Amino acid sequence: MRARYRRILGFAARVLAQTWWYELVLPRIGFARVAERSRERRMGVLAQRFHRLAVELGGLMIKVGQFMSSRLDVLPPEITTELAGLQDEVPPVPVAEIRALAEAELGVPLARAFASFEDVPLAAASLGQAHRARLSELDAADAGFSEVVVKVQRPGIDQVVATDLAALRRVAGWLRRIRFIAARVDAPALVEEFAQTSLEEIDYLHEAAAAERFAENFARDPRVDAPLVAWERTTRRVLTLSDVTAIKINDTDTLRAAGIDPAEVARVFAEVMFDQLFTHGFVHADPHPGNIFVTPHVAGGAGMPGASAGSAAGARPGTATGVRADASAGPATGASAAIGAGHPAWRLTFIDFGMMAEVPDGIRRGLRTLFIAAASRDGKGMVAAAQEIGVLMPSAENRELERALTALFARFGGMGFAELRDVDPREFQGFAVEFGDTMRSLPVQLPEGLLLLIRAVSLTSGMCSGLDPQFNIWESIEPYATRLLADESGNLVQEFAQQAVSNAATLWRLPKRIDDLITRVDDGSVTFDTSRVERRLDRIDGLIRRGISALLFGSLLIGGVLLLTVNPVLGVVLMSVSVLPLLHTLFAGLFRRGPR
Repeated sequence: MRARYRRILGFAARVLAQTWWYELVLPRIGFARVAERSRERRMGVLAQRFHRLAVELGGLMIKVGQFMSSRLDVLPPEITTELAGLQDEVPPVPVAEIRALAEAELGVPLARAFASFEDVPLAAASLGQAHRARLSELDAADAGFSEVVVKVQRPGIDQVVATDLAALRRVAGWLRRIRFIAARVDAPALVEEFAQTSLEEIDYLHEAAAAERFAENFARDPRVDAPLVAWERTTRRVLTLSDVTAIKINDTDTLRAAGIDPAEVARVFAEVMFDQLFTHGFVHADPHPGNIFVTPHVAGGAGMPGASAGSAAGARPGTATGVRADASAGPATGASAAIGAGHPAWRLTFIDFGMMAEVPDGIRRGLRTLFIAAASRDGKGMVAAAQEIGVLMPSAENRELERALTALFARFGGMGFAELRDVDPREFQGFAVEFGDTMRSLPVQLPEGLLLLIRAVSLTSGMCSGLDPQFNIWESIEPYATRLLADESGNLVQEFAQQAVSNAATLWRLPKRIDDLITRVDDGSVTFDTSRVERRLDRIDGLIRRGISALLFGSLLIGGVLLLTVNPVLGVVLMSVSVLPLLHTLFAGLFRRGPR
């Protein structure tokens, strides 16, 4: 662990030294153009070196790379593009170590915990790996399903995570002391938000609770499915879920062979993701192809394994789920079997709920303001919304951002969502480059909740474009934006009505209150306490007098010093007299009378 810690710090130190030389030293000695011309190449080499380091070290370093690839607000595209391809795939841990850890966590031998447990892992990642298994008959009867996937943490991952976070916190402390970085990025806050997400991701009880909450949100939606939790075989380091393996969402050939249109999958997937954002406020923040399956419905629904999400999502061991599945029935699922009119003959099955985005009320209000400002093409309003969300740091100078937004609206603001698809992509790219440069020049930082939302939307857009090259994400957002504006209009009317009632009540009481005040003035019963104001004025007066004395002292002393060579007697007199205003400046405050 010490060698790992030193290696991470050594890499960071070399990067900081290189940045200091090229971005601070060279521009000051007249070689700014050299630094500018080499910046793109240097950033690309730096990203490649970190990519290799992350793959070699594993642990949180892969997560760090994936985290940085989404930080378009603070990192140049040369870095984010290189790190976007960083995959969380590492060699598997020997099964003997996995078995030992799982048995220690569950408190029983795996032969008793499961009827079968496959030695070959289904998947291996930097924090854990997954194996297929089958529940014992007793556990299957209680859970309502038998085919499961057991997710086990990599042995020693707690120490690896603690070491990596300690190194990252140390690096953040270095960055905080560099003025031009600290003015643009709150590095310690970045590390802490990353740490919170990482620690939640290695707590499988947290992931299990998130899976249940997600299933409950879509309990009555036949388009969406989620695995069920086998709580009897779940701990902080072992997670047992029903096996919902099906067609990968990006496997277009298999989708077409099953009679499923990939373009329809893209449309439904976008709708479901925006339902999570705008309706439930709880969003799957890692919707990459490995975490989403397309599961065809069984004809008639009678043979569908598993239970409805509504009845089984919250089920604990010993609680009836209403449906029983055995090994011959196939993998268990949590979606409703009912296929209503207008719904597809398949459902989207989400897995891996370790990274979920909660949408706080503050961000929700800020997004509402942002949508309204965007609808009215109000650049200044969008900047105000960004400040409300917490995107702009207090030192931000907003004029350049307002100018960029004004230019954006001037070109694209009059278009509907569907019309934007017809714009030349090169024009979009030009605006994106200019806008990105403006954002990176400002002290901008995305709050954690918003960062995960942007990651989710970005992955959604990329996935949908891969399924349907003609897909336009704006068309999927438009209904939600329209509803949001309608809701806000209703809220504005309600607030206006409440304010009108309040103002009417105030006006109704105003004549009586004025009459009471006049009566008290006539009776001489109105008094004003000005003691505090008088004390403040007295204090200001004293400060002014002492300031004048200090100025007089300086004048007499300097004049005396200058006259010493021309007229020594007068010079000495002036220097001696200067002692009087000096004494007044130093001690006048000590002898003032009355309360201060």
